Amino acid sequence: MSRVKSGVVTHARHRKVIKKAKGYYAARSTNFRTATQAVDKAQQYATRDRKAKKGQFRALWIQRINAAVRLFDPAFTYSRLIAGLAKAGIEVDRKVLADLAVHEPEAFNAIADKARAALA
Repeated sequence: MSRVKSGVVTHARHRKVIKKAKGYYAARSTNFRTATQAVDKAQQYATRDRKAKKGQFRALWIQRINAAVRLFDPAFTYSRLIAGLAKAGIEVDRKVLADLAVHEPEAFNAIADKARAALA
């Protein structure tokens, strides 16, 4: 059986990892063994943070809604707004509510009025 050299395949695999490690500090961007560890860890963080980003956006939307509700009426809070919307049967998600609060305050105030009326 003839001898098989793996230089081309190995070089390509190393080059792929080094390319992903471009911009890393010191040997992490040039040394294959160190770069492999750095790239693996970076991919773990990327996977974790894709999930975490969803929760961070939800928290941002809630903060924006709460701020807009309190501008509308200081005694009215985010939790009371959500309870009022549920009672009124209005199904608007937090992303849309936050967008309305920022870009169309009149529409948001109309929705908040209906929620407050449902609670009373």
